[in-house]
Amino acid sequence: MAEVLLAVGTRKGLFLSRWPVGQRAARGWEFTGPHFEAQAVYAFSIDRRGDGPPRLLAGADSAHWGPSVFHSDDLGATWKEPADPPIRYPRDTGTSLERVWQLQPGGESEPGVVYAGTEPGGLFRSVDGGESFELVRPLWEHPTRRDWAPGGGGLGLHTVLVDPRDARRVTVAVSTGGVYRTRDGGESWEAPGSGLPQGAHYGPVLRDALCTDDAEPAGIYFGNRNGEVYASADEGDSWQQLASHLPDVLCVRAAVLG
Repeated sequence: MAEVLLAVGTRKGLFLSRWPVGQRAARGWEFTGPHFEAQAVYAFSIDRRGDGPPRLLAGADSAHWGPSVFHSDDLGATWKEPADPPIRYPRDTGTSLERVWQLQPGGESEPGVVYAGTEPGGLFRSVDGGESFELVRPLWEHPTRRDWAPGGGGLGLHTVLVDPRDARRVTVAVSTGGVYRTRDGGESWEAPGSGLPQGAHYGPVLRDALCTDDAEPAGIYFGNRNGEVYASADEGDSWQQLASHLPDVLCVRAAVLG
């Protein structure tokens, strides 16, 4: 019988609950945990690619050991952490990992690829299911990086959108660096296209303020702390403003109803 897995990341660890589909309302939810006790869990993902059990991925912060990425192949019964830190900034960058904000499996055509968005504003790519990662240097070395500045929650790459039609097409958002996309698997990156006001794509982009359209794979929605919401029907080549006088946009989601 199919099950629903609900994961809740907190400042004190990760909590998991599983229920058979259709029976969730029969009684209250019961959670196991905390997994990673006393560690803040900011990122969690379920990799359902392949024929085996799904792989769970969690980004947890230890006050003593620092941030790391853990994985489980038995739905959270046991967790594994690589012997070497799975995410580490190269020495020549002059920086170090502060937090893992996002874990996102790649496309179906790249079964081992997992992306990690980090603070300070970096994108890492794994080809072994999240056991080791390498920095995506073309984005790290983008000429606009000198203008990136930390937002209220730091300078974090918090959103990774993988095009379901082509795994080499990826869009990311950085707070407060802006929105960027690649069409060649990360070899080159560009800012969104026309239709945004001057500098809008460099302005504050909060976590969850960028999403895709379930009904149209080329559709993207984008909101910022200026209270502006934009929509693109062509993967960001052009944008149309939908609203301009809202309060700070904290999240954007789109779904098909019915």
